Amino acid sequence: MITTLTASEIENLSLLVEQEIHVDAPLDVTFEALLEQLGPGSEKPDGAPMPLTLEPWPGGRWFRDLGNENGHFWGNVQAIKRPMLLEFSGPLFMSHPVTNNVQYRLSAEGNGTLIRFRHSGFGLVQEEQKRGIQDGWRYIHDKVRERAEKSR
Repeated sequence: MITTLTASEIENLSLLVEQEIHVDAPLDVTFEALLEQLGPGSEKPDGAPMPLTLEPWPGGRWFRDLGNENGHFWGNVQAIKRPMLLEFSGPLFMSHPVTNNVQYRLSAEGNGTLIRFRHSGFGLVQEEQKRGIQDGWRYIHDKVRERAEKSR
């Protein structure tokens, strides 16, 4: 039996977050700040460290290592073109049937950098995750901006 989903049902299974981040730092500095913030410099919104491992090459893993061979797999680097593109695919922080694509596209903007961010997901994305995800990404991106502007 083949079942066809309605547009409403597909929308309920979909997630889309788009943000633009303006950074007052050069492109290369901003890209390095992004790698640091998504990797070992990652933290929770309360400021508690939540270091992630990010292997910045095609196929590289992005995961949280809890030690003793425990942790959470977030995704793989799908594409990287320094300093203009970083893209991931994987479950991210979701522990149920879902797939996500996360894209960071960076471009020079005057003396600074514009980051165009897009997170699209499909699957059993829980409503509580949909509610908090926009703010979660905004927090991470504010930290990237702070890190880059502090480093310039």
